[in-house]
Amino acid sequence: MSHRFIAYEVAFEFASRVRPALDFIRRKDRSLEDQLRRATASCVLNISEGDGKSSLRDQARFFEIARGSCREARAALKLAAIWGYVDERQVAELDGLADRVCALLSKLIARAR
Repeated sequence: MSHRFIAYEVAFEFASRVRPALDFIRRKDRSLEDQLRRATASCVLNISEGDGKSSLRDQARFFEIARGSCREARAALKLAAIWGYVDERQVAELDGLADRVCALLSKLIARAR
């Protein structure tokens, strides 16, 4: 199984596990919920787009964007926990998944360079 496929699958798992938290966050902070939703979607979508590129340089660029979006989603989740919108244990579990996505993307970026 390729790192691309694994990164894509783990990013989808991250997105599906973030989904329940979005409802809780939205009740308290619509802006943060929107930012988290868009960053999470951007991570998955940019992995997919990068995988479809034929040049390694283009692949690396989209994987870098995906990694940045994943990091943004992690920060939004941590803010939500700090501000009491979601449970810190839930965020810790999600952070572990996000960390795995970022690590896989880092490997993909390094290979594309």
